[in-house]
This record gives sequence, structure tokens and C-alpha cells, in this order.
Amino acid sequence: MVSSPVVNTYPLSSYTFGTKEPKLEKDTSVADRLARMKVNYAKEGMRTSVEAILLVQEHNHPHVLLLQIGNTFCKLPGGRLKPGENDIEGLKRKLNSKLGATQPGLEPDWQIGECVAMWWRPNFETIMYPYCPAHITKPKECKKLFVVHLSEREYFAVPKNLKLLAVPLFELYDNIQRYGPVISTIPQQLSRYHFNMIEK
Repeated sequence: MVSSPVVNTYPLSSYTFGTKEPKLEKDTSVADRLARMKVNYAKEGMRTSVEAILLVQEHNHPHVLLLQIGNTFCKLPGGRLKPGENDIEGLKRKLNSKLGATQPGLEPDWQIGECVAMWWRPNFETIMYPYCPAHITKPKECKKLFVVHLSEREYFAVPKNLKLLAVPLFELYDNIQRYGPVISTIPQQLSRYHFNMIEK
């Protein structure tokens, strides 16, 4: 029997959270974001974005760290790669931008694990699929989700205009109305992992 890959999860209380200057969103609406994607596509081709699944535990249950914008919209930390940028280096850069401390020596040690999901955006629309439809020869975006293994202690600096939430897997599961199709399927992507719940 093949053994499951292991993810060590540490209590949320073993992490320290601070704040830093706001990270202003480039777009004020979904329509703005899709319009900007269209302009970038004309210049650079398909957009590749990378996002991190950061896991902690509370009450012996895995929780995913999500950034909340405003009162409703949640997203995984990450973002768009620069043209030609490596997935791993790009994800580390985006994580430092979103959650890394501004003081030297406090930057988290991001241990990027495997890519557990890829989502495709066929057109300049909100809908994404966990496969590229057969008739689509030029998808507009590929989004890759990576498991990131956190050390036992880290300091996260959260931009003042965002909240960092620890959301339990059971809350995400099948909750497409609240979290959208990508985030709500994270429990399925992680189902083959063995979670090693480490107490303090």
C-alpha cells in the first residue's frame, strides 16, 4: 500500500500576527479585473497565477488561512506570475508581498510543497474549470494551487485592509456559494494527505 503524503499542522496559537501597510487591490470590481486581464493577455499571453494553501490546526482539525477583502470576499494568498517566472519563486515572492514581514530577519521560511490543483479560465469570464475544455486552444488563465508547509513558528504581517482568517476544512467543503468553486474544493484536493496534528 502506498502511504499518504504527510502535512504537519501546528496550532494557530503558535503563530504571531502583525500588520503592515495596506495592499491596495488593482481592481475595484470583477469586470475591472477581467478587463485588465484582457489587456495583459494581448501583451503577455496566458496569465499564470499561483496560490498557497497554508494549513494550521485548531481543535485537532485542519484550517486553511484565507485573506478576506471587505466583509465577504475570500481568497488564497498568491497572485500572478511575471512572464517567464518560475512557479515556486513566484509563489514565494507573492507570499512575501501578501504576508511577509517588512522587517529583515522576520520573513517566513516558505516551504513550497506540491501542486495539488490546476484551474483553467477558458475566456475572459469568471468561470473556471479543473480541466481545460477540449475546444479551447488558448485559455486565458491557468491557476495553480500549492500546499505550503509552515514551520512551527512564523510571523505573518497582514496588510491593514485585509483580514487573515483560519477557516476549517468542514466549513469550506461543498460551500461554493460562500467560497467559490476553487476554494470550496480544497478539502477534496487534500483528502489524500495525512494530517499530523502537532500540539505545542
